[in-house]
Amino acid sequence: DGNSYIDYCCSWGALIHGHAHPVILQAVQQRMTKGTSFGITTEIEERLARKIVELVHSIEKVRFVSSGTEATMSAVRLARGFTHRKIIVKFDGNYHGHADSFLIKAGSGVTELAESSSAGIPKELVKYTVSLPYNELDSTREFLLNPTYRDDIAAVILEPIAGNMGVVPGKPEFIQLLRETTEKIGALLIFDEVITGFRVALGGAQSLYQTKPDLTCLGKIIGGGFPAAAFGGRAEIMDYLAPNGPVYQAGTLSGNPVAMEAGLQAIMLLQEPGFYKELERKANIITRDLPVPVKQVGSMFSLSVEPFPPFFRFLYERGIYIPPSQYESWFVSSAHQDSHLEMMRDAILEWCSQSAQLPY
Repeated sequence: DGNSYIDYCCSWGALIHGHAHPVILQAVQQRMTKGTSFGITTEIEERLARKIVELVHSIEKVRFVSSGTEATMSAVRLARGFTHRKIIVKFDGNYHGHADSFLIKAGSGVTELAESSSAGIPKELVKYTVSLPYNELDSTREFLLNPTYRDDIAAVILEPIAGNMGVVPGKPEFIQLLRETTEKIGALLIFDEVITGFRVALGGAQSLYQTKPDLTCLGKIIGGGFPAAAFGGRAEIMDYLAPNGPVYQAGTLSGNPVAMEAGLQAIMLLQEPGFYKELERKANIITRDLPVPVKQVGSMFSLSVEPFPPFFRFLYERGIYIPPSQYESWFVSSAHQDSHLEMMRDAILEWCSQSAQLPY
């Protein structure tokens, strides 16, 4: 329709190289001529798997799926099967997709029948999921070590850097508490790095925290703009998956060769020297010295701007597209040029200077 926009949503973080990167497109076009789906493992799937195992040091084996929801849902089922326990602990404000177990209201869980935050989910299906306050050490320690529950906790799942309530990094002491306590009680620690995996560092958020979870969920960037996700971890846990073990998981399009090719090319591009340092430099052009609260880790950030709807429209009318929610992360890609970033910064400053006079 003749309009153009600078995109800071970037397919919710997946497009770290921007739209239609020529290297990715060329490789995908060549891959498509060999067939688009086979329903069995292909050579390109193995190549991407080996690259992930090489770069994410907590992962010894990996299983591909088609979405982040599938990855977290499957990791939770695997954790319950491996530990022979029922309870999953998550944290308020962390988003793990739309599987039934994750859509419970903050503060609900096994102490009372869990309340779902979505229609269509019977209370009984989320009975064994509990949601605790994020980054709060005392309440987390108290629940995990509670004699009533500790021997029935299968896993703790969290975003080490939350990306759906703004960008909220986990406190190092909070992450350490989870690692030490889950080991103590025999539960698994699951990092949901669907957003942060290959976004904040080549080894993910876990490399920044120098922490090895038992299972890791990945998505977005590993598909290179195509639907792909994965979960992986210690070999002894992953071997509990069918056909080697009793925990069932399958998907016709899991490990789709076109998505695997795109993902492999995307990750190879991330290994260029100085890639993450340059991406953070670009993000800093926007975030440095803004007169509003900023939360940032590398190239993902969020601003606290109220009221948000008119702020969104203000940017949109100027050809700038951001996630249409106050609580989502914004992303910078390698395709953004300094002029794009300066335009965004100047638009935010213009909003800040005018907002006091606007009738909102």
